[in-house]
Amino acid sequence: MSRSSPARMDAHTPNLMAAQEALRSTFGFADFRPGQRAIIETVLGGADVLAIMPTGSGKSLCYQLPALLRDDLTVVVSPLIALMRDQVAQLESHGIAAASLNSANDFAENRRIIDRLARGRLRLVYVSPERLAQPDTLALLRRARVGLLAVDEAHCISQWGHAFRPDYLGLGNALAALGGVQTVAFTATADAATRADILGKLFCRAPRVFVNGFDRPNLALRMRAKTPGRGQIMDFVRAHAGQSGIVYCGTRRKTEEIADALRDGGITARPYHAGLEHARRSRHQDMFLHQDGVVIVATIAFGLGIDKPDVRFVLHADLPANIESYYHEIGRAGRDGLPADTLTLYGKDDIRLRRLQIAESGASDAQKDIDRRRLDALVAMCESRRCRRQNLLAYFGEAATSCGNCDICLGPRRWWRALWRHGRPTPP
Repeated sequence: MSRSSPARMDAHTPNLMAAQEALRSTFGFADFRPGQRAIIETVLGGADVLAIMPTGSGKSLCYQLPALLRDDLTVVVSPLIALMRDQVAQLESHGIAAASLNSANDFAENRRIIDRLARGRLRLVYVSPERLAQPDTLALLRRARVGLLAVDEAHCISQWGHAFRPDYLGLGNALAALGGVQTVAFTATADAATRADILGKLFCRAPRVFVNGFDRPNLALRMRAKTPGRGQIMDFVRAHAGQSGIVYCGTRRKTEEIADALRDGGITARPYHAGLEHARRSRHQDMFLHQDGVVIVATIAFGLGIDKPDVRFVLHADLPANIESYYHEIGRAGRDGLPADTLTLYGKDDIRLRRLQIAESGASDAQKDIDRRRLDALVAMCESRRCRRQNLLAYFGEAATSCGNCDICLGPRRWWRALWRHGRPTPP
């Protein structure tokens, strides 16, 4: 699927052979992952790009590799400081000159980055949308010869998306201030309405649009009506003893209660929500990212930009807000491509609460209507006796055969036998 503007080619445009060599020599990969080659070739050709790629499919390489082959600066817009720092650390480990200009840096560190920008010593600089909107930042980047603007988590620009951030709305103005440089945007989650919103609010030219599929076949999908107590949660987490996982809850209080219950049951579990003191929240996130076998019990405040490849399960203790949120949140499991399990618990009270939240959201009538339809699609998927993956992919406009890897295809008994037998996937 594509809408394209003419690629801006010249004699100095790096070719795909050079990209293939850099892929091997710098990043250590033998070949591109599915979908990467066409996107990278298009970016190298100078065209604007909007790419929807499944979590774990290598979106960041699609702008990092072209940045390495250019002779100007690539600016990457990212929503989280922690994510920026992780990306910069990875790039520096490959010998690539990169930095993150953000408010968490001390004055001296930001001054060093500004000096490196002025001297043309950086290939990539990461900024938040808030930082990019500042006039002094835009002036600095103009002087630094920006050639490419890469927008990560692009669904944040859409009011129809599940993670709308108002600061992303300023990206169109920032792009104009930078002279309408080549723009590439990436997200794992965008239905037709969200894609249309991104196209209208970000790009000044019609980009090529790549939709590289939404299927994550390594994720086992399961949904079950809630029963009283915490038995379902405890059974599922115990089946993954010693593995890293995420338990999502609808309230801050519930994250604390379930984390306490899991710890009482011998599980290394920690709560995470926006109400926790910042240092404690950061400590819990670092434990999860850098230790094995940690279970984070969290609200949706946890997860955006989390790059931990070996999350083996995601459990929704409460119904997610909508089908896009569900897809995005389960996508944090199995990013290494190995088998991972998901379980979503739902009940009438969950559905009633989500509908009330939409009604009282203060959003426009049009947005409320879209939010209701997204919630209804998720509820229908929970209550359907059709293959979960067929239902999920149909929502995003993809056809699929019965997957053989969901509770509908397997049946309850076969599902639980498989869960306990394969709770500990063998590493590659």
